Amino acid sequence: MNPTLFVLLLALFCYGLLAWGVRTLPRENWQIFAALPRRRNADGAWQGLNLTWYGLLTANAYLVATAILFLLLGALHAPLAAVLTVAILMLGICVPASRVVAWLVEGKAHTFTVGGAVFVGTLVAPWVVGLANLLPWAEGDRPLPILATLAAIVTAYAFGEGLGRLACLSFGCCYGKPLEECGPLLRRLFGRRPLVFSGELKKIAYASGLAGKPVVPVQMLTATLYVTTGLLNIGLFLAGHFALAFLLGTLVTQGWRVASELLRADYRGDQSFSAYQWMGLAAIPYALAMAWYFAAPATLRPDLGAGLAALWQPALLLALQALWLVIFLYTGRSAVTGATLSFHVHRERI
Repeated sequence: MNPTLFVLLLALFCYGLLAWGVRTLPRENWQIFAALPRRRNADGAWQGLNLTWYGLLTANAYLVATAILFLLLGALHAPLAAVLTVAILMLGICVPASRVVAWLVEGKAHTFTVGGAVFVGTLVAPWVVGLANLLPWAEGDRPLPILATLAAIVTAYAFGEGLGRLACLSFGCCYGKPLEECGPLLRRLFGRRPLVFSGELKKIAYASGLAGKPVVPVQMLTATLYVTTGLLNIGLFLAGHFALAFLLGTLVTQGWRVASELLRADYRGDQSFSAYQWMGLAAIPYALAMAWYFAAPATLRPDLGAGLAALWQPALLLALQALWLVIFLYTGRSAVTGATLSFHVHRERI
């Protein structure tokens, strides 16, 4: 497939999904999609476990991001075992870090932070790739080019967090400031089509009391910027510009992480300049140092056809399905909402 056509088709899919999400997901009925009965109460009703759209959309984002990672590294004819090792190690580190860092920064045991997970991932990514090249099953294979692999990782991350912001729209988290508290420029920019959440179970409602009030659509700004960066990065990667793709992806995503917090109203710690902003700021010089340290001659020529073929393997498809299920079960079982269920028979239909 022609790389330009591929990027255009991917852009059509992503932007269409984002357009649907911003219109639909802030509504009250798009937070919980199922409730499972767990324990029966004395009155005959059941305590329920809520399964959330947040978890489903987060799992979708992880799935897309991981598929893009395999696509890009497959375009370099990278060994499947090495790529699987990198993916498993990165996910095994970053997914738990999303909860641990939130607990350390915000003091909350039942929340997640993408910013903290990304910072941890940024620190460990070069060394995870180096470790994957040293493992026994990598012997005899061509080692993963570290800078190109880092470019693929940051590209996958841009898509993952960009599409993952749909989950934030569903849950009502990571929300912006009320427009009434913003300056005239922001009110003029977003006043005609403000973002408004409905539903008392949304985080924006119970944490800040902002349900029904127009807020800065920071989730959609982030989603649009990150997806656009990911699309540009795919073009750069397939053209062999790995250092540029790595630096562009890191500078845009981490620079926006620092700037976007100025537009947010949710709790980010007690400091005026949050720990997440410091993490984003620190990631930029670290990435510059990694780009310099792992610089290599541009001899690799990515092949999109090989990347698409690499995705179409039964083992990989099963692994992606398993990943989706694990992420959904980890993030989709609501710990902050509950349900009371009752069941009955329609006697008139017997």
